[in-house]
Amino acid sequence: MPTNKLKIFYGNAHPELAVEITNYLGESPGRAKVTQFKDGETNVLIDESVRGADVFVIQPTCNPTNNNIMELLILIDALRRASAMRITAVMPYYGYARQERKARARDPITAKLLANVITTAGADRVVNIDLHAPAIQGFFDIPVDHLPGVPILAQHFIEKHMDNICVVSPDIGGVSRARSFAERIGASLAIIDKRRPEPNVAEIMHVIGDLEDKTVIMVDDIIDTGGTLTQGAAEILKNFGAREVYACCTHAVLSDPAIQRLQDSDIKEVVVTNTIPVGEEKRIPKIKVLSVAPLLSEAIKRIHQDKSVSTLFDD
Repeated sequence: MPTNKLKIFYGNAHPELAVEITNYLGESPGRAKVTQFKDGETNVLIDESVRGADVFVIQPTCNPTNNNIMELLILIDALRRASAMRITAVMPYYGYARQERKARARDPITAKLLANVITTAGADRVVNIDLHAPAIQGFFDIPVDHLPGVPILAQHFIEKHMDNICVVSPDIGGVSRARSFAERIGASLAIIDKRRPEPNVAEIMHVIGDLEDKTVIMVDDIIDTGGTLTQGAAEILKNFGAREVYACCTHAVLSDPAIQRLQDSDIKEVVVTNTIPVGEEKRIPKIKVLSVAPLLSEAIKRIHQDKSVSTLFDD
């Protein structure tokens, strides 16, 4: 058992999740003020000693992405300069993860750039949930704990006691996630073949698999504008014989016009997690929000105690 004190700090990205985690662990949040100067610059004041402490900074880099990234970097820098023993950046949602490769000539690889600056700021370890591209783990030269969101989402549907289910991956890249989900709930698997002529626009070409008279659950890592899910549910899946359609994802980005699209769609329920804050204005009756706080809390506890994190998912 480590003798170094566990301390948890957070910025302004998702204080509700951070407080939920500290309550779960029976810890008090670290005393810090993260504010802005009049000119918009971020100001951080760590109001307690962290010398020799094992520090976790909880900060998803969601919208406003750039502000939240700067808060994270400055918090890490302040803690490093205050002689923290180890600093772990807990980023349930990793902003810029969809810019992880060069799709066209002269494109930046911003996901790699973000990994570089987090490491340079002084992070010793990173914790993520459902990276859009798992290969992003390799962008870091420090340990990365990549936690799956599938067990949380799957448990919700297991408790519904549904039958004749087919899990659908909305694209080829999500097949591994959808297969894991299907195996957990004992369902068959289908795949939507789509192409993206431009960002946030998807054209569905084919559906591979049998959907006839099935309850369909579409599984993805992110719902952004909702175009993929609503097109798939309303215009394609029911035409292929689906009886009813559910959707779930880990990261509820929900950019406009996602809420209106989901509201108007034939999707019966949309299950998401709180890796990103889901404001009251987005919590329409169709949306069910599950908490990742227990998962992150157990991961933090195991990292602090130098125990295996992967054994969380042995079942």
